[in-house]
Amino acid sequence: MQFINPYFLWGLIATGIPVVIHLFNFRRFKKVYFSNVSFLEELKLQTQKYSRLKHLIVLIMRILAIACLVFAFAQPFIPFAGTKKTIQGKNVVSIYVDNSFSMEALSDENKLLDVAKTKAREILSAYNNSDLFQLLTNDFEGKHQRLLSKDEFLEMLDEVEISPSVKKLSEITKRQMDIENTVNSVNKTSYIISDFQKSIIDINSLKLDTNLTTYFIPLSSQKTNNIYVDSCWFDTPVLQLGKTVKLIVKIKNASDVPYEKIPLKLMINGKQRAVASFDIKEKEELRIPLTFRIDENGIENGYAEITDYPLTYDDKYFFSFNVAENIHLLAINGDGESPYLNKLFKLDSVFIFKNSSENNIDYSLLKNNTLVVLNGIKSISSGLTQEIHRYVINGGSLLIFPSEKADLESYRQLTTALNCGSYQSIDTADTKIETINLNHSIFSDVFEKIPENIDLPKVFSHFTLNENLLSRKESLLKMQNGKDFLSVSYSGKGKIYLCATSLNTTWSNFPKHAIFVPALFNIALQSIPANKLSYTIGNDEVIEIQNILSSANNENVLKIKGSEQNFEIIPETKIIDTYTNVFLHNQIKKAGNYLIYSGDTKLSGISLNYDRNESQPDCYSIKDLNTLIKDKQLKNTSVIETSKRHLGEIIKEMNQGISLWKLFILFALFFLLGEVILLRVWK
Repeated sequence: MQFINPYFLWGLIATGIPVVIHLFNFRRFKKVYFSNVSFLEELKLQTQKYSRLKHLIVLIMRILAIACLVFAFAQPFIPFAGTKKTIQGKNVVSIYVDNSFSMEALSDENKLLDVAKTKAREILSAYNNSDLFQLLTNDFEGKHQRLLSKDEFLEMLDEVEISPSVKKLSEITKRQMDIENTVNSVNKTSYIISDFQKSIIDINSLKLDTNLTTYFIPLSSQKTNNIYVDSCWFDTPVLQLGKTVKLIVKIKNASDVPYEKIPLKLMINGKQRAVASFDIKEKEELRIPLTFRIDENGIENGYAEITDYPLTYDDKYFFSFNVAENIHLLAINGDGESPYLNKLFKLDSVFIFKNSSENNIDYSLLKNNTLVVLNGIKSISSGLTQEIHRYVINGGSLLIFPSEKADLESYRQLTTALNCGSYQSIDTADTKIETINLNHSIFSDVFEKIPENIDLPKVFSHFTLNENLLSRKESLLKMQNGKDFLSVSYSGKGKIYLCATSLNTTWSNFPKHAIFVPALFNIALQSIPANKLSYTIGNDEVIEIQNILSSANNENVLKIKGSEQNFEIIPETKIIDTYTNVFLHNQIKKAGNYLIYSGDTKLSGISLNYDRNESQPDCYSIKDLNTLIKDKQLKNTSVIETSKRHLGEIIKEMNQGISLWKLFILFALFFLLGEVILLRVWK
C-alpha cells in the first residue's frame, strides 16, 4: 500500500489524545458500608472489572476512528500491476480512433467505429477537466494537430466518420509524439483504439518516446471473408489505336475459404469490353488477362469489377490511360537527312516526323517531341549537350547514331552528363549481331519463333561502347565479340538508346535489314511517357502531367471534375520544366475516374482507388500484441483488454492504483458508530 499524501500520516500523533483523556478521567469508585460486607465486596470487584473493559474498548474505537481519518486524508492506494508511478499533475493525452474501412465491421451488434468512439469517451472520463487532449484519426487533418479541452474533444469525436485513408502504426505514433512534445508536461499518454490489422502494424518501424506511455486498445469483430481486386496493368507499354491489348487484373483472396465462379468484368468509357469467370483458393492470388481492342484516341477511363459481399469497397479497381493520336519525332542531322529514317516514319500517319540541321535547331521545340534522334553529328556543341540533358531528364527519349568522323570527346561530354556509356575507339573488324534481347519490350513481340539459322545484321566497322558502372543499362543487340550494338540506358525520367554504328551502310547493313523497322518503330512507340494507371486515396501522391502548357490556355485554372454532378475542385499546381505537378491534398475522398480540365479542354484522366491494405481482414489478438511488445522490447507500452468494466475505471486504477480512502472513511464512521452504540447500550 502507498500514499498520495504521506505527510498527513503525521496526524497519527492525534491518536494519543484519547489515550491522555482516558488516563486522566478514570472513574473513581466510592466505598459504601453495608452489613453483608462479603457480598458487597464481590459486587464491587465485578463492577470495576467490566467498567475498565468498557473504557478500554471505547479507547480503542476512538484511536481507530482517528487513525482511519488520518489514513483517508493521506489517500492510500494499492498500485496497479505494472504501474511504476502515480499519475499526478496536468496530463497531455492523445487518443487515436481508427476510422478506416475495416472499422465498419460488426462487434456483437454495433460497428467497431461506434465501439471505438465509446471507448474514447470512457478514457476521457478518467481525466480531469484541466487536462489537454488530442483526437487523431486516419485523416490527419489540421484540426487534429492541436490540443483540446474535454468539451472540444467530445464535440469533435461526434464528427468522426469512416474514411478511405489508411495510416501505418509508425505514422500514428509519430504524429502523437509530435503534438505531445509541444507541451511541457510530465504525464504524456497515448491511446490507440483499433482493430489492429496486420497490414498496418509495422512494429519494426516504431520509434517510441521513453517519456510517453502508450496503450493499445484492440477491438475484435466478427469473422469476415473477403476477395478483392488488388491492381491491374497492361502487358505492353505501347497503346495504339486499333490494336488489341491485354489488361492483367490481380485478384486476391484474403479468406480462409475458396470461391468458385466469381464473375469479373471490364468496363471502358461506360461500355463492357470484356468478361471472365474464375475460381480462387483460400489465401491465393490470381492474374487474369482481359483482352480488348482500343477503338478510340484520347483519354480512356475504365474499371475492373468483381461481385463480393459483405466488403464491397474494394470490388472495383479504377484506371485511366491515354491513347496518343500522333507521336512527334525529331531528327537532328549532321551530314544530311537519313533516307532510312524518312522512309520509316514519314509514311506512317501515326508519326509526325521532322528533320533539323544541327546548325539550325529550335531548342524550345525539343519538349514537344517524345523522341529525338541525333544522326551523324560530328561534334556535339555544349549548348546542344545542355538542352539534350534537360530534355532526357524530364522524360524524353534519345537515340544516337554517331558520325563516322565523330568527335568522341564531345560525345563523351554528352554521355557523361546523361550518366550512360560512352563511345570509345573504332573497331574495323568484321562481325555480326549474334544476340537479341527478347525479354525487353522492344523485341518481345517481334518474333513468334526465332529460326535456328536466322540472318542477323552484319557489322563492318563500329565504335566500342564503354559501360558506365553507375548507369542502369540493358543490352538490346549484342555482337559476336561480346560488345553492345544497341543498348538502352536510363537517366532521370528519360531513356538513351546508343547504337555502335552510323546509318551509313558502309559500316553495317542494319539500316537495310528487316530488324531495323521493328526496332526503331518500337523505340518510337515506347518513347511516349507512361502515365500511372491509378493513384491511391490518402497517399497524397503527386500527379504529373506532361506538356499541358502547349495544349491549353495558361490563364485558365486547372480543375478536377468527377462523374458525379457538381463535383469539382481546384487543386494546387506547380510547373516544373515540361511537367505540371498536381497536388490533391486529400480533397478527393471517393474512388473513381476523374478528369483534369483547363477551361473546357480535357488535359488528362486520373483514377483514384481505396488503399488495399484495408482489404486484409487478419488482425492481431491481445496475445499477439503482448508477444510483439515483449519481443521488440517496447518500453512503457502495454495492452488494455476491453471488458465489461468501464474503461475509465480501469485507467484510473492503472494511473492511481486501487484507491482506499473511501474505505477508510467507512471504517472511521464504523468505529465512531461502534463507540456511540457501546456507550448507550453497555450499562
